[in-house]
Amino acid sequence: MTRSADLWDKSLWYATAEEPDPGSDAPADARVLVVGGGFTGLSTALHLAERGVRVTLIEAEKIGYGASGRNGGQVIPGLKVDPAEMRARWGSEAGGRLVDFAGGVADRVFDLVGRYGIACGASRNGWIQGAHSMLALKAVHARAREWEAEGAPVEVYDAQAMASATGAVGYTGGWRDMRAGMLNPLAYARGLARAARSLGVSVVTGKRVTAVTRDGAGWKLDLGGETLRGETVVLATNAYDATLMPKLARSILPVQSTVIATVPLSGNVARSILPQGACASEVRKLAFYYRMTPDGRFAIGGRGATGPEHSMGLQAALEGGMRRTFPQLGDVQIEKAWSGHLALTMDHLPHLHEPEPGLWAVAAYNGRGVAMATGMGAALAARIAEGTPLPLPETGIRPIAWHALRRPVMDVGVRYYWMKDKLGFAS
Repeated sequence: MTRSADLWDKSLWYATAEEPDPGSDAPADARVLVVGGGFTGLSTALHLAERGVRVTLIEAEKIGYGASGRNGGQVIPGLKVDPAEMRARWGSEAGGRLVDFAGGVADRVFDLVGRYGIACGASRNGWIQGAHSMLALKAVHARAREWEAEGAPVEVYDAQAMASATGAVGYTGGWRDMRAGMLNPLAYARGLARAARSLGVSVVTGKRVTAVTRDGAGWKLDLGGETLRGETVVLATNAYDATLMPKLARSILPVQSTVIATVPLSGNVARSILPQGACASEVRKLAFYYRMTPDGRFAIGGRGATGPEHSMGLQAALEGGMRRTFPQLGDVQIEKAWSGHLALTMDHLPHLHEPEPGLWAVAAYNGRGVAMATGMGAALAARIAEGTPLPLPETGIRPIAWHALRRPVMDVGVRYYWMKDKLGFAS
């Protein structure tokens, strides 16, 4: 069997990334030590460095090795919770701040790309969310109207408009959020690392942190015989570590996300799919997400598998869904296939924790990691450097009671959500 971990350098993003791998600096003590070289860690380090804070970032593998380098490259604002629910949960003031923050995270991504000249094939032509039933369409249109009321530029689609906007068959309608866009996520991660290094961040790769321990008023990291010290530690390993803080690992659910990409399409076929240059996904609980790439390929992804092995079943389901939804693709060849793990939470929200003073942990973007992890890193940097309130309150770490049985339980859950999706319910 093929392990998902062995496919990270087989992705289309790895093959086409314009930003080079940044290499590795020598480990050095710093005021803030960041563990994890994905979007959260890189954004935290970069935004701290912009404030003059000395930072060392440590990544066990390569920059972008985890979910940050393996996702679909869609830059989508917002959470899996809509504005009205944010205000209902946290009140008009705190909920309103969260709405503003969540609605602006895509802006932050594209601002960083522009300011630091990150070569990641970025484009900003919106994100389309498609409904697979009339019941789902009602929820989708309600979401669009909520964000429109917040000032977001949106378009609302019926079935005909949806077909024209996507080139797909089978949708009852949808909406388009013009704040969104797409990029090569691995190149974006490497560009963030380059930008952080230009501001003095020590970016250390190929060094695994084996322990985090209190050291007087600060903290120390064990790198397998080598020790780093700092005032503050940020754990930004997400679904890629279960040892540094086991309680945190038991509070999230790692799930595999798989992406396949075709060979470059012929001109007419390529022009028939997402002709406005948007990216897209579905409102299903087990949704597909898809896009065209700068070199004219069609890429589609989805999640649902568990375990470390690359799921050939999920890969086959993606290919079948692709050919049903876009019949014009015919028997086009699949050239690239890869997978990685993202983290889910039971409440569908990212989790921020400060279990001890000066020790922070951030995890689980529930499929919205490109924009939200960038925004969370910026917010955490402001909190550490200046005491700025966080947009999403930190919480205690709450392990999932059935976490040890997560694989069979999640497999049952996947079958349950497949049934709900087939019945037309919205997520």
